[in-house]
Amino acid sequence: MQEKHIPEILATNKFSSARIVRVLIEEEMGGITYSVQYVTDSKETLDQYYIEDEPKFHQEALGLFADKMLSFRTELEVISEH
Repeated sequence: MQEKHIPEILATNKFSSARIVRVLIEEEMGGITYSVQYVTDSKETLDQYYIEDEPKFHQEALGLFADKMLSFRTELEVISEH
């Protein structure tokens, strides 16, 4: 993930950064859960990624992680940073 998948997504030049975070809430099934967050400059760029790149990367991730991965989209808008 950190050595191949994320760098390849960043190489699309549609995201300025990515970060991996650990979810602190305990999962019912146990184990540790991580989330990858990507930062982009606009909704238009994100939509372009969904059309042009996401299907390929999603299939690659499924091939690598199969049932160990859950994929879903959550789009966030930064209101302010301090």
